[in-house]
Amino acid sequence: MGKAAKRKKKASTASKAKGSAEPTIAMVKSNPFEVKVNRQKFNILGRKTKNDVGLPGVSRSKAIQKRTQTLLKEYKEKEKTNVFKDKRFGEYNTKISPEEKMIKRFTLERQQNYGKKNIYNLNEDEELTHFGQSLAEIEKLNDIVDSDSDTDERGALSAELTAAHFGGGGGLLRKKASSEQEDEEEEKPKSRKELIEELIAKSKQEKQERQNRRESALELTEKLDSDWKEIQALMARKPPKSERVDKETEKPKPDEYDMIVRELGFEMKAKPSERMKTEEELAKEEEARLQKLEADRLRRMRGIDEQENKKKPSHVSADDLADGFILDKDDRRLLSYKDGKMNIEEDEEQEEEEGEKEDNEDEEGEEESANEDEEDVASDNHSDLESDLESEEEAAENKEQKKHKANENESQNVEELDPEMEAAKSELPYTFAVPESYEKFKLLLAGRTVEQQLIILERIQKCNHPSLAVGNKTKLEKLFGFLLEYIGELATLDLPELKTIDKLILPLYNLCQMFPEAASGNIKFVLRDAAHEMEEVIEVKGRAAFPGLDTLIYLKITSLLFPTSDFWHPVVTPAFIYMSQLLTKCRITTLQDVFKGLFIYSLLLEYVSLSKRFVPELINFLLGVLHISLPRKQAQGYTVVHPFTPVGKNLELLLVCDKKDLESWQKQNLPLSVVTRLKELSKTELNHIRLSCLALCFDLIKRCAALYEFLPSFYEIMHPIRTVLTQCVPVSEYPEQMQEWYRSALKELENKGKHYTPLVCEKKKPVPLKQYTPKIVKVLEFGRKQGGSKKEQERRRLIHKHKREFKGAVREIRKDNQFLARMQLSEIMERDAARKRKVKELLGSLATQEGEWKAMKRKKGKN
Repeated sequence: MGKAAKRKKKASTASKAKGSAEPTIAMVKSNPFEVKVNRQKFNILGRKTKNDVGLPGVSRSKAIQKRTQTLLKEYKEKEKTNVFKDKRFGEYNTKISPEEKMIKRFTLERQQNYGKKNIYNLNEDEELTHFGQSLAEIEKLNDIVDSDSDTDERGALSAELTAAHFGGGGGLLRKKASSEQEDEEEEKPKSRKELIEELIAKSKQEKQERQNRRESALELTEKLDSDWKEIQALMARKPPKSERVDKETEKPKPDEYDMIVRELGFEMKAKPSERMKTEEELAKEEEARLQKLEADRLRRMRGIDEQENKKKPSHVSADDLADGFILDKDDRRLLSYKDGKMNIEEDEEQEEEEGEKEDNEDEEGEEESANEDEEDVASDNHSDLESDLESEEEAAENKEQKKHKANENESQNVEELDPEMEAAKSELPYTFAVPESYEKFKLLLAGRTVEQQLIILERIQKCNHPSLAVGNKTKLEKLFGFLLEYIGELATLDLPELKTIDKLILPLYNLCQMFPEAASGNIKFVLRDAAHEMEEVIEVKGRAAFPGLDTLIYLKITSLLFPTSDFWHPVVTPAFIYMSQLLTKCRITTLQDVFKGLFIYSLLLEYVSLSKRFVPELINFLLGVLHISLPRKQAQGYTVVHPFTPVGKNLELLLVCDKKDLESWQKQNLPLSVVTRLKELSKTELNHIRLSCLALCFDLIKRCAALYEFLPSFYEIMHPIRTVLTQCVPVSEYPEQMQEWYRSALKELENKGKHYTPLVCEKKKPVPLKQYTPKIVKVLEFGRKQGGSKKEQERRRLIHKHKREFKGAVREIRKDNQFLARMQLSEIMERDAARKRKVKELLGSLATQEGEWKAMKRKKGKN
């Protein structure tokens, strides 16, 4: 123990020495030789000077002291919610003297306590009372006798008093003893049973009291009602009947709000709906439905009755307990009458079945009897031969009669089922397999109406949905190609079935939505073949004709299946380029070419209706169509481009000179089917078609002007068409309806052609030529920044001040961070030093204990 005390003493002395060695700010003494003075050599007017006089390191110590008071305090109070707030009046106000602070605090304390009554303070002069009488009067014991009271008991003595004074006290003592015994009995604790019985008695008593109060209240209310009725008969006044009728008829009409509330009360409330099924679940359900319908159709077609397939009830014995009975179906029969007789068709069928069974049994029995007869014949030497022959003949006659009846019944059933079988055969099958080749697909649709073809295509898609089997996707992709080829074949007929093609677009669109890649591949293949064919014809002949009706329909289908507003599309963009090439490379030699060109023109407008992409081929083609509708003499003042020529035999292709045809013309739509039968039409009909083409041209001019009105150079683009319309077109010769179309097209061009000015290059100030004369800059003071104006100088001064303040703020922040880092490090060092010290103390105490234990062990060994 002595060694440990010495170590503690040494540690305490070392810590005191270390603490005394640490320098503090208060210990620094001013040494005149260490005072630093910054003197200025020259006094300069207008310059602020800072003469620093002080000890070295004093400013740094002041900064550290300030940080310990502010920053270190905030750091220690960080993430702590309990903060002590000193709310004493004027505690941190240095302007108020201590005497004034004390006086003010005293007044505030008195104001807070003012108005509170000290109830238990007996020092105040207050009169104390008991039951309304003052305690001071009660203490005087002045019991004033009231002589005016008429009570008979005045002056009489109580029994206790007389017994105590005159009876020797015996009776009083006995009474006191009895009263003491009663008190002791009352003070005895009651048992649990007694308490429960007492509680039950009290609750019954309270219940009885409540019942009595309720009955008395009911009696009083009944009495009051009877009295009120007697009085009311005297007070009531019956109004006349007319007033009562008016009051009854004048019922208040319901308000709009009341009507709405009543309607809302009768409205159906929302109910939770079932979960929406996925595409695969819907496809499976549809396939199951179609398969069931197909099985039903095949059964009806083969003449199989549905009731025959039902299982007949097996024979049940009387001893059967029917343990495994399950009621699957309701086999009860409806009792029905026909012509006054009960229907017994089912009973007849059962009888026929029983008859057939009996026939089979008869045949078996006859065979057995025949065998027996043969044996008898062999044994008895044919003694009963004649009787056997007679019985055989009778049995054969019975058999023939029964068979004849069965055949008659069967023939009647067949006659009844024939109409049903024929109807089932005429119906379309409900399930179809995808045809493997185009020939099989064509045979499947051959001889069918348009509605039936649509039903077949719909059922093929439903029965072969991609989610039902693995190979269905490739099959349906082939179906798209077959259907596209079938549409092209319908368009190439002598009389193209355009209505059928129009109806077949819907299943084609559905297949395209299911398989967009296969659909785009098929259509690209068709368009690529058409473009290659056109290029080959141009290479061989130098010119190309417009494609057939099937290609035009394919171009129209492309706009229906794919988006045309994309900047680039793998299908629409090639189709767009192909159509623009058709308008520039195909020569127009016949009216059929004009018709096809206008159709391609309208398709191009449809393609660019959303994207508003400018197509120069549209303007050139419109100008060319107007050119071929003018007489040769008036076709001047403009230039046409290929495929139109300024001179040639096809110049007046749309010109109509017959006045009768001009007068009889009426505006009509031009169907595509006209292209194939132009040769069959008369001259008048051809002239009417020419005029309709010209009217369509005016309509396309309006649409084109409305589409490209946003272009800045629209006026210049449409200038050739405007000149043709204003200077060359013979408007007076056209019918009135055509003149209206002409005026509307011209008005559209004039209204939308002057809104925009053409693009002009931006005007710039010309760059002057370089000169060799020197540029003289005026310098007032060397080394100072020169400002052009007072505003510029102020701006530079503020920028300089901002930079200086910013640098100072960054420097202070850096110093604050360094100070906090030093404080954190010092805390860590202190914790580590305290831990080391405690560990040393523990080790020392353990060493001393070990030494003592060893010493005790040695002593025991010696002993």
